[in-house]
Amino acid sequence: MSGPRWPRRVVDGWRSGTQHSQEITLAILVAGVVGSFALSLVDYDLFPLAGYLLWLLAGTLLLRYTPLVVLCMVVLFAAVVARLTLDEDVGNPVPGLVILLVAIGLILYVSSRQRSGLPTTLSESMLADLRDRLNAQGRLPELPDGWACESAMVAAWGVGYAGDFVVTQVDEAEGTFELVLVDVVGKGVKAAPSALLLAGALGGMVGALRGPRLLEATNTFLLRQDSVESFATAVHVTLDLDTGDYTIFSAGHPPALRWDPKLGEWSVDTARGIALGVLDDPALEAAHGVLEPGQALLFYTDGVVEAPGDDIEDGIDWLRGTAGRAFADGVDGAARRVLARVPRGDDDRAVLILSRSAAG
Repeated sequence: MSGPRWPRRVVDGWRSGTQHSQEITLAILVAGVVGSFALSLVDYDLFPLAGYLLWLLAGTLLLRYTPLVVLCMVVLFAAVVARLTLDEDVGNPVPGLVILLVAIGLILYVSSRQRSGLPTTLSESMLADLRDRLNAQGRLPELPDGWACESAMVAAWGVGYAGDFVVTQVDEAEGTFELVLVDVVGKGVKAAPSALLLAGALGGMVGALRGPRLLEATNTFLLRQDSVESFATAVHVTLDLDTGDYTIFSAGHPPALRWDPKLGEWSVDTARGIALGVLDDPALEAAHGVLEPGQALLFYTDGVVEAPGDDIEDGIDWLRGTAGRAFADGVDGAARRVLARVPRGDDDRAVLILSRSAAG
């Protein structure tokens, strides 16, 4: 039993990036280089100079910077000795060795620029895990009959990492639903780490803190961050699932929209406030209302309505018309239909619709 488990432990250790696992990986790669060196001495055609680039590529994918330097030196020594021991009729060794040296230089430079300190494959895995955690954080819960909530999000440049996220909480005992839509400063990959950090903090506070206290605590959290760019806009809604009563707080976020089925249009909500992480007091002004059967609330981030050179009010008017046509085609998929009609831009975009069915 210990035999099959050992390779698994090695792989799991490598995924964690520990020094011991790196030493084992380096030893395996060095053993491969030594074997290749032996083949080169026996018959150069079995493993020519270009073959050593394969070990460098493997090292780039599997090793951190320091063990990668060791591997590069071993590869360079083996390649030089193997090539120089050949007869002169094989050809001039200088061009091939120069190419190998350039390749080693480029590989070490790229590895030294890895800010995570991890091999390329582990860095990619870490980014993917970050994205998955952020997406899982924003998974919308099941609501009671008569209520529906759906969202659609697109990251800047389509990279899959965004600064827009959602945090939700359903309190079955009190019959309430809380939702926070956040847009952190930045876009795409650059904003994703800040979004994950803030999403974790909000996930721990939502439900424990209610109303303005939640956003005020978030504001304090951001002010304590050691960065001049630690700020975000947010909109927070608390909904009574029995009566439809709701309260909206907005901290520098674009105004929410409310659907009126009698008029067949979206109206602009009045909740206002200052972005979080800017001032000690975000000056939050609440908006209250009742979501009747057939009505809905629409929340979105500025990437949906802002465009270079255009006024945001024009963007909101455009969204009201676009969302009206999308919502008229049915509640299901309305958020995706709205987002699909947003012109492509260089900012993250999110749309979220909370609705009460006409028969609710």
